Amino acid sequence: MSQIFAFLLVVSPSPAPTPEVFESCISSVKESSKSFTLLLLSLMKSAHWDIAATVRSIEASTTPAIITDSIVGPNHAKYALESYVNRKIFQGFDHETFYMDGSLSSLLNPDQFRSDCYTQYRDMKSMDPIELLGILPTCQFGTFCSKKYLSIVHPKMEESLFGDLEQRRQVLAGNHPRTRFYGEFLSLAKAVWMLHLLAFSLDPPPTHFEGSRGAEFHARYMESVVRFPGGRMAAGHVVGFPVSPGFKVGNGLVVKARVYVVPRGEV
Repeated sequence: MSQIFAFLLVVSPSPAPTPEVFESCISSVKESSKSFTLLLLSLMKSAHWDIAATVRSIEASTTPAIITDSIVGPNHAKYALESYVNRKIFQGFDHETFYMDGSLSSLLNPDQFRSDCYTQYRDMKSMDPIELLGILPTCQFGTFCSKKYLSIVHPKMEESLFGDLEQRRQVLAGNHPRTRFYGEFLSLAKAVWMLHLLAFSLDPPPTHFEGSRGAEFHARYMESVVRFPGGRMAAGHVVGFPVSPGFKVGNGLVVKARVYVVPRGEV
């Protein structure tokens, strides 16, 4: 992996990363994902979008479609949007550079690669992403942000929400807009990037999974985003669609996938 922060690299050995740090980082991803999704949903409502139609449109590109009007409850569109955002931003997570290039450093020199990843994680942890990208807009993290933004926010969406394509033009030009919306996106992008660095710092790296539509709900591996009276799920519920991935860590730790559950007859 290229050295994004060569000017910050420390000479002393980095302490080894732990599964507990990885688990804590996932909590940051979850909070950032929720925050960005709620802002996106708020902007859609302000622009008078038909949210149900939006959900259908988002899922039309998924084969097979995993979300339908009969599945998503009237107040649960946020979970459908979060599912969409997470599916886009986690795509390529299993590769050392999110498939942005053909790097094989993790295979050719695994010990050094793990050390480099953790050093970058420690260097970047306290950095403001917009300030970092103001200095190094086209670093590997900057490229990741650009690609994921363009993947999540398509042109028609941006034009409808903001009245123009200025943010997209800036991103395509290799820059990073200083807007509230892009700043919220960067918080999510940084959280996922940090999680990715940690994943490739561990030996073996954690594997991620998600609850697929129609799968049985397993409490050891899944967490329902739908709350039930009394806190207990009624019998006969299955996964309607995945919301965010879970992870299995080498020490046996399982970080649960978040799923939207529905009665079996609705899938």
